[in-house]
Amino acid sequence: MTTLTLELPEALSAELDAAVQAGWFESQAEAVRAAVRELVSSRKLALLEQQQLDDIDWALNAAKLKA
Repeated sequence: MTTLTLELPEALSAELDAAVQAGWFESQAEAVRAAVRELVSSRKLALLEQQQLDDIDWALNAAKLKA
């Protein structure tokens, strides 16, 4: 496992503490891991969607050229 050290603005750190104290996460580290997982997942989805849109655009342009 890799260890990261990061600096957070006070307001964001307070929000993180509040989420842990509210029981949403077991620790700050778990909250950060969850945030990174969500970021990676959403980026993968966005990339997949863009690739699909590019494929559709390519197919439409190829059909126009044949016509």
